[in-house]
Amino acid sequence: MSTASTTSAAGVVVDKAQSTAQAAAKRAVQRRILGVWAARFGFAALVLGGWEIAARTNVIDPFFYGQPSGIWKSLLNLFQHGTEFGSIYENIWVTIQEALIGFAFGAVAGVIVGVALGQSRFLADVLGPYLKIVNAIPRIVLGSIFVVAFGIGTTPKILLAAVLVFFVVFFNAFQGVREVDRNILANAKVLGASRLQVTKHVIVPSALTWIIASLHSAFGFAIVGALVGEVLGAQQGLGLVIKTAQNQFDPNTVFAAMFLIAAIVLVAEWLIGKLEHRLLSWRPAAPSEASNAI
Repeated sequence: MSTASTTSAAGVVVDKAQSTAQAAAKRAVQRRILGVWAARFGFAALVLGGWEIAARTNVIDPFFYGQPSGIWKSLLNLFQHGTEFGSIYENIWVTIQEALIGFAFGAVAGVIVGVALGQSRFLADVLGPYLKIVNAIPRIVLGSIFVVAFGIGTTPKILLAAVLVFFVVFFNAFQGVREVDRNILANAKVLGASRLQVTKHVIVPSALTWIIASLHSAFGFAIVGALVGEVLGAQQGLGLVIKTAQNQFDPNTVFAAMFLIAAIVLVAEWLIGKLEHRLLSWRPAAPSEASNAI
């Protein structure tokens, strides 16, 4: 057998081995994904089933804690008959709208202020104490102030959501800017980059991991801000649905609204994950990111 034939045969063997290894790895990933989803559904079934059994056997009082079957009936009732403030779809959209607008304003402001103060130690020293004072004010107090100042429309909910989001994003953007490699900054300046170019092409991309990470929790805070504002005073929204159900001693409807809120946050989290993948596609994949795709 010639050397060329031997080399060709060896290449075929290597290719088959690689294909077999890839197929085995793919099957292992699929088995893991199936296992994770099975465990997730199993855990949910365990919690909900245990809750239902405990309520039916009076281990817990369903008058105070509700029960999954009652929550399901409340969900069906909300979607079929709506609420006294309009259809459940209208109330969901009001809360989403308030949260989204507040999220957008808070995130943009947090990034701008965080990047600015992260680059200027003078501004950070001057404004730092005031930011800490505002951040220390209880959010329900801010919500009350906004309701008094702007009424029970959407404005106070948007403002409260924006404030909550701002501080989450600001602190991450600020720290992300401070963590930028100083050697890279020095090299950019040596190459003649202006301050704006350094900010645009070096600082912001380097801090983007911190900023995107903050967005995952920031949307949850935006929802919290909208809900707190609606509880304090509103004409529509899931917060008002929860407040009304609470006043009527209806825990099943309270939990039903909470499940709707959880669904909204999970969808938002999935979308933010897609945004993160798109914006940080240049970054080498970390080993832990395989689990984030599930």
